[in-house]
Amino acid sequence: MSLLVTKEGMLTTVQDLGRYGRRSFGVNPSGVMDRTATRLLNLLLGNNENAPVLEMHFPAGEYLFERSTIFAIGGADFSGHLSNEPIANWSVIRANAGDLLKFTRKTSGNRAYLAVKGGLEVQPWLDSASTSLVTSTGGFYGRRLCTGDRIPFAGTGEPIHQPSTRIGTSLLPAYSPVPSLRILAGPEFDELTGKSQHEFLTNKFDISPRSDRMGFRLSGPPLHRLSDSEMLSSGTTFGTIQLLPDGQMIVLMADHQTTGGYPRIGTIASIDLPLIAQLGPGNKVSFELIDQVEAERLVIKLERDIAYFKTGLRVRSGCL
Repeated sequence: MSLLVTKEGMLTTVQDLGRYGRRSFGVNPSGVMDRTATRLLNLLLGNNENAPVLEMHFPAGEYLFERSTIFAIGGADFSGHLSNEPIANWSVIRANAGDLLKFTRKTSGNRAYLAVKGGLEVQPWLDSASTSLVTSTGGFYGRRLCTGDRIPFAGTGEPIHQPSTRIGTSLLPAYSPVPSLRILAGPEFDELTGKSQHEFLTNKFDISPRSDRMGFRLSGPPLHRLSDSEMLSSGTTFGTIQLLPDGQMIVLMADHQTTGGYPRIGTIASIDLPLIAQLGPGNKVSFELIDQVEAERLVIKLERDIAYFKTGLRVRSGCL
């Protein structure tokens, strides 16, 4: 049985953690915008971390469970209701056949995730379930979900954890509408004038409405280079901060191109990618420069905390 879309949302796609190992062929990873939320929700349900989920934007649509299962939602808070009863983010929820899931109000964040026990069953493309809207590949026939679509459940739906299981706040990203993002200096950071380096690291920048899964355009004081010489195209990644010819910046997101010819003045530390992933037009962002050692320390701590979380779930389920 399946999850039936009874009312389509503004933009809902099937995603996993991404399509890797093919950038040399010009295929970008795509995948979820908020990787930490996706990993935690899947682990909470006993899934593989890479199990396909729904990535939802508000308004998020309505979904009918055609079979009993357990599920969890997280990332943004869209005030989820199951058959008119409010449900909490980051918790294991039991759905019975015929229950209707809907979202009534955007409380915080911009991208919510729905994970079900066992994951969603879609045809992988290049070893990934991620939807690429640019190339119309992967996910659910390479497109956003529409009213009437059915997505089969891949698992049996039988719970392995008690329904009261939830994720503690200490493990969640420090979501904020005005986050300070830790960054590493990019290859062309030193090409900025001294004044522009100062502006870059001390000002708040607005998220422009001209933002999408490919990139977030920022609006703020224009930055300037010491030279206006052109660059050869170079490799980019999720979190690369490019300086545009008009002095404004763009942060490359999940559907980013694999190379680019704009100066790369910074790269957001992977620990903080979930924070920018939850931003939208009207939010602001600032940047804090850290070094490679600190960035690695932060990632190691996160992975250690997630490992403890996995162990705790196994103990709770009686697997240890």
